[in-house]
Amino acid sequence: MPYQDLREYLDALKKAGKLKIIEKEVDKDWEIAAVGRIAFQTIHESERPALMFTNVKGHESPVVFGILGGSRSIYSLALETTPDGIQEKWAQAQKNPVPPRIVETGPCKENILKGDDVDIFKFPVPTWTVGEDPAPYLTSPFVFTKDPETGVQNVGVYRVMLKERNKVGVWINFVQHGRKHKEMWDARNEPTPVAIVLGTDPSIGLCSVARMIYGLDELAAAGGLRGEPVDVVKCETHDIYVPATAEIVIEGYFRPNYLEEEGPFGEYPGYMGPTAMSYVMDITCITHRDNPIYQAFLSQMPPSESSMIRSIGREAAIYKHLVHDLKLPVKDVHLLEAGGAAAYLAISMKKEHEGQVRQVMLAAWSVDPTLAKFCVVVDDDIDIRNQFMLNWAISWRVQPHKDVFIIEDMPAVRLDPSQAADEVAQLDNSRRTSSKMGIDATQKHKFPAIALPPKEHLEHVRKNWHEYWN
Repeated sequence: MPYQDLREYLDALKKAGKLKIIEKEVDKDWEIAAVGRIAFQTIHESERPALMFTNVKGHESPVVFGILGGSRSIYSLALETTPDGIQEKWAQAQKNPVPPRIVETGPCKENILKGDDVDIFKFPVPTWTVGEDPAPYLTSPFVFTKDPETGVQNVGVYRVMLKERNKVGVWINFVQHGRKHKEMWDARNEPTPVAIVLGTDPSIGLCSVARMIYGLDELAAAGGLRGEPVDVVKCETHDIYVPATAEIVIEGYFRPNYLEEEGPFGEYPGYMGPTAMSYVMDITCITHRDNPIYQAFLSQMPPSESSMIRSIGREAAIYKHLVHDLKLPVKDVHLLEAGGAAAYLAISMKKEHEGQVRQVMLAAWSVDPTLAKFCVVVDDDIDIRNQFMLNWAISWRVQPHKDVFIIEDMPAVRLDPSQAADEVAQLDNSRRTSSKMGIDATQKHKFPAIALPPKEHLEHVRKNWHEYWN
Protein backbone atom coordinates (compact mmCIF):
# COMPACT_ATOMS: atom_id res chain seq x y z
CA MET A 1 0.00 0.00 0.00
CA PRO A 2 1.47 3.40 -0.94
CA TYR A 3 2.43 6.02 1.61
CA GLN A 4 -0.55 8.22 2.36
CA ASP A 5 1.43 11.29 3.38
CA LEU A 6 4.83 12.62 4.40
CA ARG A 7 4.37 11.47 8.00
CA GLU A 8 3.78 7.86 7.10
CA TYR A 9 6.85 7.94 4.87
CA LEU A 10 9.00 9.44 7.65
CA ASP A 11 7.90 6.57 9.88
CA ALA A 12 9.08 4.13 7.20
CA LEU A 13 12.45 5.89 6.96
CA LYS A 14 12.82 5.74 10.73
CA LYS A 15 11.99 2.02 10.85
CA ALA A 16 14.53 1.38 8.09
CA GLY A 17 17.23 3.23 10.04
CA LYS A 18 17.46 5.91 7.36
CA LEU A 19 16.29 8.96 9.33
CA LYS A 20 18.70 10.79 11.63
CA ILE A 21 16.80 12.89 14.16
CA ILE A 22 18.79 15.87 15.44
CA GLU A 23 17.38 17.19 18.71
CA LYS A 24 20.03 19.86 19.37
CA GLU A 25 18.74 23.40 18.90
CA VAL A 26 19.84 24.71 15.51
CA ASP A 27 19.70 28.09 13.83
CA LYS A 28 17.91 27.98 10.48
CA ASP A 29 19.85 31.00 9.23
CA TRP A 30 23.20 29.16 9.06
CA GLU A 31 23.40 25.96 11.05
CA ILE A 32 20.99 23.68 9.21
CA ALA A 33 22.80 24.24 5.91
CA ALA A 34 26.20 23.61 7.48
CA VAL A 35 25.12 20.37 9.17
CA GLY A 36 23.58 19.12 5.94
CA ARG A 37 26.66 19.94 3.92
CA ILE A 38 29.02 18.15 6.32
CA ALA A 39 26.72 15.11 6.32
CA PHE A 40 26.66 14.90 2.52
CA GLN A 41 30.41 15.46 2.21
CA THR A 42 31.57 13.02 4.88
CA ILE A 43 29.03 10.18 5.01
CA HIS A 44 29.30 7.72 2.14
CA GLU A 45 26.24 7.77 -0.08
CA SER A 46 25.35 4.17 0.75
CA GLU A 47 25.21 5.01 4.47
CA ARG A 48 23.80 8.54 4.29
CA PRO A 49 20.53 9.10 6.19
CA ALA A 50 17.82 11.69 5.77
CA LEU A 51 17.96 14.45 8.40
CA MET A 52 15.22 15.76 10.67
CA PHE A 53 15.80 18.81 12.87
CA THR A 54 13.21 18.84 15.65
CA ASN A 55 14.44 21.89 17.58
CA VAL A 56 14.73 24.87 15.24
CA LYS A 57 15.43 28.13 17.06
CA GLY A 58 12.37 30.39 17.09
CA HIS A 59 10.09 27.86 15.39
CA GLU A 60 7.85 24.98 16.35
CA SER A 61 7.90 23.12 13.03
CA PRO A 62 10.64 20.57 12.35
CA VAL A 63 12.75 20.70 9.18
CA VAL A 64 13.46 17.59 7.10
CA PHE A 65 15.63 17.05 4.04
CA GLY A 66 17.43 14.19 2.36
CA ILE A 67 14.19 12.24 2.58
CA LEU A 68 13.93 11.72 -1.18
CA GLY A 69 17.52 11.95 -2.40
CA GLY A 70 19.79 11.31 0.53
CA SER A 71 20.90 8.13 -1.23
CA ARG A 72 19.78 5.67 -3.89
CA SER A 73 18.47 3.37 -1.17
CA ILE A 74 16.36 6.20 0.28
CA TYR A 75 15.07 7.01 -3.20
CA SER A 76 14.13 3.36 -3.75
CA LEU A 77 12.35 3.26 -0.38
CA ALA A 78 10.34 6.29 -1.48
CA LEU A 79 9.30 4.32 -4.57
CA GLU A 80 8.70 1.14 -2.56
CA THR A 81 11.14 -0.80 -4.72
CA THR A 82 14.82 -1.78 -4.75
CA PRO A 83 17.68 0.31 -6.18
CA ASP A 84 17.83 -2.07 -9.16
CA GLY A 85 14.10 -1.68 -9.74
CA ILE A 86 13.99 2.13 -9.90
CA GLN A 87 14.20 2.57 -13.67
CA GLU A 88 11.59 -0.09 -14.39
CA LYS A 89 9.25 1.35 -11.75
CA TRP A 90 9.49 4.75 -13.43
CA ALA A 91 8.97 3.29 -16.90
CA GLN A 92 5.81 1.49 -15.86
CA ALA A 93 4.45 4.55 -14.03
CA GLN A 94 4.85 6.79 -17.08
CA LYS A 95 3.24 4.20 -19.32
CA ASN A 96 0.36 3.67 -16.88
CA PRO A 97 -0.55 7.02 -15.26
CA VAL A 98 -3.41 7.14 -12.76
CA PRO A 99 -5.30 10.48 -12.71
CA PRO A 100 -5.77 12.19 -9.33
CA ARG A 101 -9.02 11.81 -7.39
CA ILE A 102 -10.89 14.90 -6.20
CA VAL A 103 -12.04 14.79 -2.58
CA GLU A 104 -14.02 17.32 -0.57
CA THR A 105 -11.39 18.19 2.01
CA GLY A 106 -8.23 16.90 3.63
CA PRO A 107 -5.65 17.41 6.39
CA CYS A 108 -3.99 20.25 4.44
CA LYS A 109 -6.99 22.41 5.39
CA GLU A 110 -6.79 21.94 9.14
CA ASN A 111 -5.61 25.58 9.34
CA ILE A 112 -6.67 28.25 6.82
CA LEU A 113 -4.94 31.63 6.92
CA LYS A 114 -6.04 34.64 4.87
CA GLY A 115 -5.60 38.41 4.93
CA ASP A 116 -3.40 39.69 7.74
CA ASP A 117 -2.88 36.14 9.00
CA VAL A 118 -0.83 35.24 5.92
CA ASP A 119 2.85 35.15 6.86
CA ILE A 120 5.32 32.96 4.98
CA PHE A 121 7.97 33.73 7.59
CA LYS A 122 6.14 31.65 10.20
CA PHE A 123 7.78 28.56 8.70
CA PRO A 124 11.45 27.65 9.41
CA VAL A 125 12.81 28.31 5.92
CA PRO A 126 16.63 28.02 6.04
CA THR A 127 19.23 30.24 4.44
CA TRP A 128 21.34 27.88 2.35
CA THR A 129 24.34 29.84 1.06
CA VAL A 130 25.06 32.19 3.93
CA GLY A 131 26.59 35.47 2.86
CA GLU A 132 25.49 34.98 -0.75
CA ASP A 133 21.75 34.24 -0.79
CA PRO A 134 19.87 37.53 -0.22
CA ALA A 135 17.04 35.81 1.67
CA PRO A 136 15.75 32.41 2.77
CA TYR A 137 14.66 30.21 -0.15
CA LEU A 138 12.15 27.41 -0.51
CA THR A 139 14.19 24.59 -2.08
CA SER A 140 11.52 21.90 -2.34
CA PRO A 141 8.48 23.89 -3.46
CA PHE A 142 6.18 21.74 -5.56
CA VAL A 143 4.79 24.53 -7.73
CA PHE A 144 1.38 23.85 -9.28
CA THR A 145 0.22 25.75 -12.36
CA LYS A 146 -2.23 24.92 -15.13
CA ASP A 147 -2.68 25.36 -18.84
CA PRO A 148 -5.42 28.01 -19.23
CA GLU A 149 -6.72 26.33 -22.39
CA THR A 150 -6.79 22.65 -21.42
CA GLY A 151 -6.89 22.94 -17.64
CA VAL A 152 -4.16 20.30 -17.34
CA GLN A 153 -1.94 20.99 -14.34
CA ASN A 154 1.83 20.89 -14.08
CA VAL A 155 4.02 20.43 -11.03
CA GLY A 156 7.63 21.62 -11.03
CA VAL A 157 10.33 22.62 -8.58
CA TYR A 158 11.69 26.15 -9.01
CA ARG A 159 13.66 28.43 -6.74
CA VAL A 160 11.43 30.57 -4.53
CA MET A 161 12.78 33.60 -2.67
CA LEU A 162 10.96 34.89 0.39
CA LYS A 163 10.42 38.65 -0.05
CA GLU A 164 7.56 39.77 2.19
CA ARG A 165 5.11 38.00 4.45
CA ASN A 166 2.72 37.65 1.49
CA LYS A 167 5.07 37.87 -1.48
CA VAL A 168 7.70 35.59 -3.03
CA GLY A 169 9.87 35.69 -6.14
CA VAL A 170 9.89 32.63 -8.40
CA TRP A 171 12.44 31.94 -11.13
CA ILE A 172 11.41 29.43 -13.82
CA ASN A 173 13.81 28.43 -16.57
CA PHE A 174 13.14 28.79 -20.31
CA VAL A 175 12.24 25.16 -21.01
CA GLN A 176 10.14 24.36 -17.96
CA HIS A 177 6.43 23.83 -18.34
CA GLY A 178 5.50 26.20 -15.53
CA ARG A 179 7.03 29.00 -17.58
CA LYS A 180 4.95 28.00 -20.59
CA HIS A 181 1.82 28.22 -18.46
CA LYS A 182 2.85 31.64 -17.16
CA GLU A 183 3.42 32.96 -20.68
CA MET A 184 0.01 31.67 -21.77
CA TRP A 185 -1.69 33.52 -18.92
CA ASP A 186 0.41 36.62 -19.66
CA ALA A 187 -0.80 36.56 -23.28
CA ARG A 188 -4.28 37.00 -21.84
CA ASN A 189 -2.98 39.69 -19.47
CA GLU A 190 -4.43 37.67 -16.60
CA PRO A 191 -2.84 36.68 -13.27
CA THR A 192 -1.55 33.10 -13.23
CA PRO A 193 -3.10 30.96 -10.49
CA VAL A 194 -0.36 29.11 -8.63
CA ALA A 195 -0.03 26.94 -5.55
CA ILE A 196 3.20 26.05 -3.78
CA VAL A 197 2.97 22.78 -1.90
CA LEU A 198 5.46 21.81 0.82
CA GLY A 199 5.66 18.31 2.27
CA THR A 200 3.82 15.47 0.52
CA ASP A 201 3.93 11.75 0.08
CA PRO A 202 7.21 10.96 -1.74
CA SER A 203 5.76 10.11 -5.14
CA ILE A 204 4.67 13.72 -5.69
CA GLY A 205 8.06 15.16 -4.87
CA LEU A 206 9.83 12.69 -7.14
CA CYS A 207 7.49 13.43 -10.05
CA SER A 208 7.85 17.18 -9.58
CA VAL A 209 11.56 17.07 -10.44
CA ALA A 210 11.34 14.44 -13.19
CA ARG A 211 11.09 15.53 -16.81
CA MET A 212 7.65 14.67 -18.17
CA ILE A 213 6.22 15.30 -21.61
CA TYR A 214 4.11 18.45 -21.82
CA GLY A 215 0.48 17.72 -21.03
CA LEU A 216 1.12 14.81 -18.67
CA ASP A 217 -0.07 15.79 -15.21
CA GLU A 218 2.70 14.92 -12.75
CA LEU A 219 0.03 13.88 -10.25
CA ALA A 220 -1.13 11.24 -12.75
CA ALA A 221 2.46 10.00 -12.98
CA ALA A 222 2.58 9.97 -9.18
CA GLY A 223 -0.58 7.89 -9.25
CA GLY A 224 1.21 5.50 -11.59
CA LEU A 225 4.07 5.19 -9.10
CA ARG A 226 1.64 4.67 -6.22
CA GLY A 227 -0.66 2.30 -8.07
CA GLU A 228 -3.64 4.36 -6.93
CA PRO A 229 -4.84 7.96 -7.33
CA VAL A 230 -3.47 10.92 -5.41
CA ASP A 231 -6.32 12.54 -3.48
CA VAL A 232 -6.56 16.25 -4.27
CA VAL A 233 -8.59 19.17 -2.94
CA LYS A 234 -9.48 22.50 -4.51
CA CYS A 235 -7.57 25.52 -3.27
CA GLU A 236 -9.37 28.18 -1.25
CA THR A 237 -8.76 31.14 -3.57
CA HIS A 238 -8.57 29.60 -7.06
CA ASP A 239 -9.22 26.31 -8.82
CA ILE A 240 -5.81 24.66 -8.64
CA TYR A 241 -6.06 21.19 -7.09
CA VAL A 242 -3.40 20.15 -4.58
CA PRO A 243 -2.63 16.98 -2.58
CA ALA A 244 -5.12 16.63 0.25
CA THR A 245 -2.52 15.37 2.73
CA ALA A 246 0.09 18.08 2.05
CA GLU A 247 1.76 19.67 5.07
CA ILE A 248 1.62 23.26 3.75
CA VAL A 249 -0.12 24.89 0.76
CA ILE A 250 0.68 28.45 -0.30
CA GLU A 251 -1.91 29.87 -2.70
CA GLY A 252 -1.62 32.94 -4.86
CA TYR A 253 -1.18 34.46 -8.29
CA PHE A 254 1.74 35.48 -10.46
CA ARG A 255 1.40 39.11 -11.48
CA PRO A 256 0.74 39.33 -15.23
CA ASN A 257 3.56 40.63 -17.43
CA TYR A 258 5.61 41.70 -14.45
CA LEU A 259 9.15 40.84 -13.38
CA GLU A 260 11.18 41.77 -10.34
CA GLU A 261 14.80 41.20 -9.33
CA GLU A 262 15.43 37.91 -7.54
CA GLY A 263 18.60 36.09 -6.51
CA PRO A 264 21.43 35.32 -6.59
CA PHE A 265 21.00 31.80 -5.25
CA GLY A 266 23.36 28.86 -4.70
CA GLU A 267 22.53 26.49 -7.53
CA TYR A 268 22.95 22.83 -8.43
CA PRO A 269 26.22 23.19 -10.42
CA GLY A 270 27.91 24.24 -7.18
CA TYR A 271 28.13 27.93 -8.10
CA MET A 272 25.94 30.89 -7.30
CA GLY A 273 23.21 31.30 -9.86
CA PRO A 274 23.03 34.92 -11.03
CA THR A 275 20.44 37.49 -10.16
CA ALA A 276 17.42 37.21 -12.45
CA MET A 277 14.32 39.15 -13.33
CA SER A 278 11.72 36.73 -12.04
CA TYR A 279 8.02 36.27 -11.50
CA VAL A 280 6.29 37.71 -8.45
CA MET A 281 3.68 35.69 -6.59
CA ASP A 282 1.23 37.48 -4.33
CA ILE A 283 0.08 35.09 -1.62
CA THR A 284 -3.68 35.01 -1.08
CA CYS A 285 -3.96 32.13 1.39
CA ILE A 286 -1.89 29.62 3.35
CA THR A 287 -3.35 26.34 4.55
CA HIS A 288 -1.49 23.80 6.63
CA ARG A 289 -1.85 20.76 8.81
CA ASP A 290 -1.68 20.93 12.57
CA ASN A 291 1.99 20.93 13.60
CA PRO A 292 3.23 21.10 10.00
CA ILE A 293 6.54 19.58 8.94
CA TYR A 294 8.71 21.75 6.70
CA GLN A 295 10.35 19.78 3.88
CA ALA A 296 13.40 21.10 2.01
CA PHE A 297 15.95 19.83 -0.49
CA LEU A 298 19.66 20.22 0.16
CA SER A 299 20.91 21.70 -3.11
CA GLN A 300 23.92 23.85 -4.05
CA MET A 301 27.30 22.07 -4.42
CA PRO A 302 27.00 18.39 -5.37
CA PRO A 303 26.78 15.82 -3.99
CA SER A 304 23.41 17.00 -2.81
CA GLU A 305 19.89 15.78 -2.44
CA SER A 306 18.77 17.66 -5.53
CA SER A 307 21.53 16.19 -7.70
CA MET A 308 20.71 12.68 -6.49
CA ILE A 309 16.98 13.10 -7.14
CA ARG A 310 17.50 14.61 -10.56
CA SER A 311 20.06 12.00 -11.51
CA ILE A 312 17.80 9.04 -10.78
CA GLY A 313 14.60 10.54 -12.18
CA ARG A 314 16.19 11.80 -15.38
CA GLU A 315 18.07 8.54 -15.87
CA ALA A 316 14.75 6.72 -15.70
CA ALA A 317 13.20 8.96 -18.36
CA ILE A 318 16.15 8.52 -20.73
CA TYR A 319 16.30 4.77 -20.09
CA LYS A 320 12.58 4.41 -20.82
CA HIS A 321 12.93 6.22 -24.14
CA LEU A 322 16.00 4.31 -25.27
CA VAL A 323 15.00 0.84 -24.10
CA HIS A 324 11.20 0.73 -23.97
CA ASP A 325 10.31 3.15 -26.76
CA LEU A 326 13.17 2.68 -29.24
CA LYS A 327 14.22 -0.88 -28.28
CA LEU A 328 17.91 0.05 -28.37
CA PRO A 329 20.42 -2.37 -26.76
CA VAL A 330 21.19 -0.07 -23.82
CA LYS A 331 22.26 -1.61 -20.51
CA ASP A 332 22.43 1.42 -18.21
CA VAL A 333 22.14 5.21 -18.17
CA HIS A 334 23.82 7.48 -15.63
CA LEU A 335 23.82 11.25 -15.13
CA LEU A 336 26.83 11.91 -12.94
CA GLU A 337 26.26 13.88 -9.75
CA ALA A 338 29.48 15.81 -10.30
CA GLY A 339 27.74 17.32 -13.32
CA GLY A 340 24.72 18.23 -11.23
CA ALA A 341 22.80 15.39 -12.90
CA ALA A 342 22.68 17.61 -15.97
CA ALA A 343 26.02 18.18 -17.69
CA TYR A 344 27.55 14.68 -17.98
CA LEU A 345 25.68 11.62 -19.26
CA ALA A 346 27.16 8.12 -19.54
CA ILE A 347 25.47 5.24 -21.37
CA SER A 348 26.51 1.59 -21.58
CA MET A 349 25.26 -0.59 -24.42
CA LYS A 350 25.85 -3.80 -26.35
CA LYS A 351 26.63 -2.25 -29.71
CA GLU A 352 25.14 -4.19 -32.63
CA HIS A 353 26.53 -2.19 -35.54
CA GLU A 354 28.48 0.94 -36.40
CA GLY A 355 26.39 4.08 -36.30
CA GLN A 356 24.31 2.82 -33.40
CA VAL A 357 26.37 4.69 -30.82
CA ARG A 358 25.56 8.03 -32.39
CA GLN A 359 21.92 6.98 -32.73
CA VAL A 360 21.83 6.36 -28.97
CA MET A 361 23.40 9.75 -28.23
CA LEU A 362 20.97 11.64 -30.45
CA ALA A 363 18.04 9.74 -28.98
CA ALA A 364 19.18 10.55 -25.45
CA TRP A 365 19.49 14.25 -26.29
CA SER A 366 15.97 14.19 -27.74
CA VAL A 367 14.50 13.32 -24.33
CA ASP A 368 15.69 16.63 -22.92
CA PRO A 369 18.04 18.60 -25.16
CA THR A 370 19.15 20.83 -22.29
CA LEU A 371 20.87 17.87 -20.63
CA ALA A 372 24.21 16.21 -21.33
CA LYS A 373 26.74 18.78 -22.43
CA PHE A 374 28.97 15.70 -22.50
CA CYS A 375 27.58 12.31 -23.57
CA VAL A 376 29.84 9.25 -23.32
CA VAL A 377 28.83 5.83 -24.64
CA VAL A 378 30.76 2.72 -23.56
CA ASP A 379 30.47 -1.02 -24.05
CA ASP A 380 28.37 -3.10 -21.69
CA ASP A 381 31.45 -4.46 -19.91
CA ILE A 382 31.99 -1.03 -18.32
CA ASP A 383 30.22 -0.12 -15.08
CA ILE A 384 29.30 3.49 -15.78
CA ARG A 385 28.58 4.09 -12.09
CA ASN A 386 32.24 3.38 -11.38
CA GLN A 387 33.97 6.59 -12.40
CA PHE A 388 37.37 4.89 -12.55
CA MET A 389 36.11 2.37 -15.11
CA LEU A 390 34.32 5.08 -17.06
CA ASN A 391 37.49 7.16 -17.30
CA TRP A 392 39.50 4.02 -18.13
CA ALA A 393 37.25 3.40 -21.13
CA ILE A 394 37.57 7.01 -22.28
CA SER A 395 41.34 6.82 -21.89
CA TRP A 396 41.91 3.66 -23.92
CA ARG A 397 38.96 3.18 -26.27
CA VAL A 398 38.85 6.65 -27.80
CA GLN A 399 40.76 8.25 -30.66
CA PRO A 400 39.76 11.93 -30.31
CA HIS A 401 39.97 12.80 -34.02
CA LYS A 402 37.56 9.98 -34.93
CA ASP A 403 35.48 9.26 -31.85
CA VAL A 404 34.59 12.73 -30.58
CA PHE A 405 32.09 15.02 -32.27
CA ILE A 406 30.52 18.36 -31.37
CA ILE A 407 27.07 19.69 -32.22
CA GLU A 408 26.61 23.44 -32.00
CA ASP A 409 23.48 25.52 -31.38
CA MET A 410 21.84 23.06 -29.01
CA PRO A 411 19.76 24.07 -25.98
CA ALA A 412 22.06 24.94 -23.11
CA VAL A 413 22.42 23.18 -19.79
CA ARG A 414 20.62 25.42 -17.33
CA LEU A 415 22.78 27.72 -15.18
CA ASP A 416 26.07 26.59 -16.72
CA PRO A 417 28.61 29.15 -15.41
CA SER A 418 31.03 28.40 -18.26
CA GLN A 419 28.53 29.69 -20.79
CA ALA A 420 28.48 33.39 -19.92
CA ALA A 421 29.99 35.81 -17.44
CA ASP A 422 28.16 36.30 -14.18
CA GLU A 423 27.01 39.79 -15.15
CA VAL A 424 25.15 38.52 -18.24
CA ALA A 425 21.41 38.58 -17.53
CA GLN A 426 19.77 35.24 -16.83
CA LEU A 427 17.22 35.83 -19.60
CA ASP A 428 19.81 36.92 -22.17
CA ASN A 429 19.56 34.96 -25.41
CA SER A 430 23.24 34.03 -25.20
CA ARG A 431 22.35 31.69 -22.35
CA ARG A 432 19.81 29.73 -24.39
CA THR A 433 22.14 27.78 -26.68
CA SER A 434 25.40 25.92 -26.31
CA SER A 435 27.19 22.92 -27.78
CA LYS A 436 27.19 19.19 -27.06
CA MET A 437 30.12 16.77 -27.15
CA GLY A 438 29.61 13.11 -27.96
CA ILE A 439 32.37 10.64 -27.06
CA ASP A 440 32.24 7.13 -28.50
CA ALA A 441 34.25 5.09 -25.98
CA THR A 442 33.23 1.70 -27.36
CA GLN A 443 35.63 -0.78 -28.94
CA LYS A 444 35.75 -0.35 -32.73
CA HIS A 445 37.98 -3.35 -33.48
CA LYS A 446 39.39 -6.40 -31.72
CA PHE A 447 41.26 -5.36 -28.57
CA PRO A 448 43.94 -7.31 -26.68
CA ALA A 449 42.85 -9.40 -23.72
CA ILE A 450 42.32 -7.43 -20.52
CA ALA A 451 45.31 -7.79 -18.20
CA LEU A 452 43.62 -9.25 -15.13
CA PRO A 453 43.61 -12.65 -13.41
CA PRO A 454 40.86 -14.99 -14.66
CA LYS A 455 37.40 -14.01 -13.46
CA GLU A 456 36.88 -17.29 -11.61
CA HIS A 457 40.10 -16.76 -9.65
CA LEU A 458 39.04 -13.28 -8.61
CA GLU A 459 35.60 -14.53 -7.60
CA HIS A 460 37.11 -17.32 -5.51
CA VAL A 461 39.38 -14.91 -3.65
CA ARG A 462 36.61 -12.36 -3.20
CA LYS A 463 34.31 -15.02 -1.76
CA ASN A 464 36.98 -16.18 0.67
CA TRP A 465 38.55 -12.81 1.39
CA HIS A 466 38.29 -13.28 5.15
CA GLU A 467 40.83 -16.09 4.90
CA TYR A 468 43.39 -13.73 3.43
CA TRP A 469 42.54 -10.55 5.32
CA ASN A 470 41.94 -11.43 8.94
